[in-house]
Amino acid sequence: QRYCQDVYRGQLASVHSAARNQELQKLAQTYHIISPWIGAVTSRRAGQWKSYWEDSSPWNYANWAPTHPLHIVTTCTTLSIRDGLWRSRFCFQLRPFICQY
Repeated sequence: QRYCQDVYRGQLASVHSAARNQELQKLAQTYHIISPWIGAVTSRRAGQWKSYWEDSSPWNYANWAPTHPLHIVTTCTTLSIRDGLWRSRFCFQLRPFICQY
């Protein structure tokens, strides 16, 4: 997120529809990259697990893979180039990312 902000003056991508999810999946497939980061984070807030967008936009769409998001520690989210589903990952992993600006 910080790299996206500092270098591109943007935010990690937030996804608010199935059409946008598919568009981003196709974009990632074009570059043959591993599943990139998008801007969803899941963490425990006030005793409950919540997912939210880094850009503070409304949480009005989700496309989680079965058993995701994980509710163990705070996690970041990848968009699968194979099936378009979202998966929780440890935030320290180095991965490509989709930045919107």
